[in-house]
Amino acid sequence: MTVVEDRPETAEAPPPRRANRLWALLRNSWRQLTSMRTALVLLFLLAVAAVPGSIFPQRSVNRENVAEYFAAHPDLAPTLDRFFAFDVYSSPWFAAIYLLLFTSLIGCVLPRLRDHVRALRTVPPAAPKRMDRLPHHAAGIEGSQSPAETAASVARTLRRKWFRTRVHELPDGAWSVAAEKGYLKETGNLLFHFAMLAILVGVGFGHWYGWHGNRLLVTGADQGFCNAVTQFDDSALGPQVDPGDLPAFCLRLQDFEATYQANGQPKSYDATVAVSENGGPDQIRSFTVNDPLRLEDANVHLLGQGYAPEVRFTDRYGISQTKVVPFLPTDGMLTSEGVAQFPDVNIDPATNTRDDKLQVGFEGVFLPTGSTDGEARSQYPALNNPVLYLTAYQGDLGLDVGIPGSVYALDRDQIDSGELKKVGGERPYVLRPGEKMTLDDGTTLEFVAVRQFATLSIRHDPTQFMLLIGSVLGLAGLMLSLSVHRRRVWFRVVPAGAGRTGSSVIEAGGLPRTDYPGFGDEFAALTRSIKEGTP
Repeated sequence: MTVVEDRPETAEAPPPRRANRLWALLRNSWRQLTSMRTALVLLFLLAVAAVPGSIFPQRSVNRENVAEYFAAHPDLAPTLDRFFAFDVYSSPWFAAIYLLLFTSLIGCVLPRLRDHVRALRTVPPAAPKRMDRLPHHAAGIEGSQSPAETAASVARTLRRKWFRTRVHELPDGAWSVAAEKGYLKETGNLLFHFAMLAILVGVGFGHWYGWHGNRLLVTGADQGFCNAVTQFDDSALGPQVDPGDLPAFCLRLQDFEATYQANGQPKSYDATVAVSENGGPDQIRSFTVNDPLRLEDANVHLLGQGYAPEVRFTDRYGISQTKVVPFLPTDGMLTSEGVAQFPDVNIDPATNTRDDKLQVGFEGVFLPTGSTDGEARSQYPALNNPVLYLTAYQGDLGLDVGIPGSVYALDRDQIDSGELKKVGGERPYVLRPGEKMTLDDGTTLEFVAVRQFATLSIRHDPTQFMLLIGSVLGLAGLMLSLSVHRRRVWFRVVPAGAGRTGSSVIEAGGLPRTDYPGFGDEFAALTRSIKEGTP
């Protein structure tokens, strides 16, 4: 007879669960992106990516400089333009670094904020059993009260020194006082990173909803400016700003005063303007370089100044035209270059027709303080001896073809092709205010007077206050992070043994949580205060 044993059937172990490779890749990528090392690398890359913006001219700042760079480097400029060298701060690669840094900072800060809040709510840890193994240790401090009263006295002393304290009784009848200090170090770290996030958000929203423009404004009631895109010399609107969103105001530069040191360095600039906002009456306002004119939804900054000669041209038919022509400074003494173009002159009154070959242009140099030896270089930036050197050209100025060009220089292609010819001799004419030059065909140009102009930067940044607060908080957080040190101290109070004079004995230990060379002196002073403050 065969006996068959009943054996329970063993269930087969389930196969191991295969890890999701895509999920693992995303998780590891997120951990790598949100690490502090990655954030520092991205911050360094953002600084490096901003370097081309200071090397190459930017379209958002000055389109004319970009056009001049293209003219000077016709082969290199198109290649650089394909890599957004002239639009660095709006390029895709700059935006990618910017967004990655923003994401990395969020991933770094939020978990640390959660851990910091949890640490603030956690009581200091209990004292270790062997405090003599701590870096700083003191024993034999005697107290005349009971251990409970002595522990309460120690806790009061520590709280007066801004320590977080925890007092509890040990199972052997002794009392423990645990104290911790220096949480503001992590608070400063978090504050600095949140300030960085605020600055990044402010820069982004400022780019989207901000705008700016530059305008050269000449003094005089006949010269004015109203806040419109078409009246700016160059402008840039944010992606969320339409031309109709610009605030309505008009400016007239009534007066400009500049003072200089003996070596020609500027001492002060003071502009006086008549301002009309939203169609209201004119208000006389003054502003300087470091004190901008603050209007509703716009600030007007004073960047610099120069001179605009006023000239009057009389053509062969006796018809006069007067122009105020700004000359751009080329050095610190305001030696300035410019051009006066008269395309609509020498129109025959009998037929009312204009001969393009009889257009006139004058190119030259203006010196606010001319030298006595005839050198075409100003000796001082103030209007002490204004002199105007002009060379006359006659022919087709090339203004009717619709190709944009500089208003501060004649078209060199027209001169090289012979369409615009020099007239009146090889040497330039030298004029002072009130003097007149006569060309070969009897036409004249009179140097009437000199006006001043101011270079204005008009801008609106809706996040300017946010950037200011972020910068201040970032600096405060950095100061806290560098100046505060985390440290822990423990005190164990035990009943005094037989033959001891006190009723309790205190043992102390200290542990710096960060590199803190001065903790030894602080611990010694702290134990001395405990000894002196304990009855």
